[in-house]
Amino acid sequence: MRLTQWTDYSLRVLMYCAASQGRTLPVTITEIADSHGISRSHLTKVVQELAARGWLETTRGRGGGMRLLIAATDITLGEVVRATETDFAMVECFDPAANQCRISRQCKLKHVLNQATQSYLATLDAVTLADLVSTSGAGIPELR
Repeated sequence: MRLTQWTDYSLRVLMYCAASQGRTLPVTITEIADSHGISRSHLTKVVQELAARGWLETTRGRGGGMRLLIAATDITLGEVVRATETDFAMVECFDPAANQCRISRQCKLKHVLNQATQSYLATLDAVTLADLVSTSGAGIPELR
């Protein structure tokens, strides 16, 4: 399983904001884009979605930017991945409408892969943004 670019960028934005919580000035899209070498326009769309979901507070204009709206200890990776990934169907038979497999009734692969997916998500549920970041004395984000 590979995370989509959207999920990757969402996690980067949230982690960067979590690592920057002690700063006076909010984080800017340009700052994150420059730090990670990501397109500003892509990040703008990601930030809009994260704000719409209630994870980020954004302010426009001079001195504007973004901050976490929820504590980093209250946002789990599982929550973010479930919200930003579009498809957890690892194989065709996960979707009954699209299933064309001739051995579905006898096959146990679907059950094993479903268990693996649930274990994967349970592991992500046990990790918060706060678990992944720390701040140095200068307030510069550091990712663990």
